[in-house]
Amino acid sequence: MAWDLHKRGLSAAVDLPRGKEPILLVTRPSGPLRVMALVLNGTWFFTWGRGRDQRVRALAGEAAERVWEVAR
Repeated sequence: MAWDLHKRGLSAAVDLPRGKEPILLVTRPSGPLRVMALVLNGTWFFTWGRGRDQRVRALAGEAAERVWEVAR
């Protein structure tokens, strides 16, 4: 995901805090977008909030595109 976002011109880094879940930090003018991975009913998602419109299936072809749209 980070590499795909980088190809689209965004800066992204993986944060690996000790004792916590990894987070993808995407740099944007309004502040970093924090993207997390989680499993819901056996399916992996990338999420940047709590709503259904704030997540995308992790293996979906448009996953990086959705995060890119949100981060712009």
